Amino acid sequence: MEKENFRLQFITNSNDANALIASVNAVLQGGCRWIQLRMKDASEEQIIEAAYAVKALCRRYNATFIIDDHVEIVKIVQADGVHLGLNDIPIMQARSQLGEGFIIGGTANSFENILQHYNDGADYIGCGPFKFTTTKKKLAPILGLDGYKEIIKRMGDSDIYIPVVAIGGITSEDVPSIISTGVDGVAISGAILNAPNPVEETKHIIKEIERNHL
Repeated sequence: MEKENFRLQFITNSNDANALIASVNAVLQGGCRWIQLRMKDASEEQIIEAAYAVKALCRRYNATFIIDDHVEIVKIVQADGVHLGLNDIPIMQARSQLGEGFIIGGTANSFENILQHYNDGADYIGCGPFKFTTTKKKLAPILGLDGYKEIIKRMGDSDIYIPVVAIGGITSEDVPSIISTGVDGVAISGAILNAPNPVEETKHIIKEIERNHL
């Protein structure tokens, strides 16, 4: 798992195939090298069709391709891995289904969640939400900067290291302060999708990450 790829994760937020492919193409052009396909309430057929298209784009740019929730679809399309929410199947179950060749990430809202995922063999953590987000409506509590600082400190005190990426309502203006807490990267959706020029916004966010990373 390349750290350079990991530091900016783009999460799709559309079930419309054309819009989804356009957004992925834009962020890849902007330099993002980690794409998570997230299609809530879409049919399995829709997800598989989109997954093949996104995978082709990711391979063109040598980008990591992760699918949200659906372990079986990861196997079908041979994506790089899966991201599992707190209400999805356990990390250990996903590992038994996928094997060691796939990346498995898990959502966490607390140090206790991270400890569980770490013990279960997750490869990385999506930790949040940083602040309110319309993309993921059921996450709680909102962590803010102090929440990340406390979690990273507790990880250090417990000699736990697993890459942590901040999620939830993050904008480019938030990046410097978030990176200063010690997290490894950020996952962004709306701030890029809603930007006047998603390609340039992606480039800007990557520069902010690189400028502020310890």
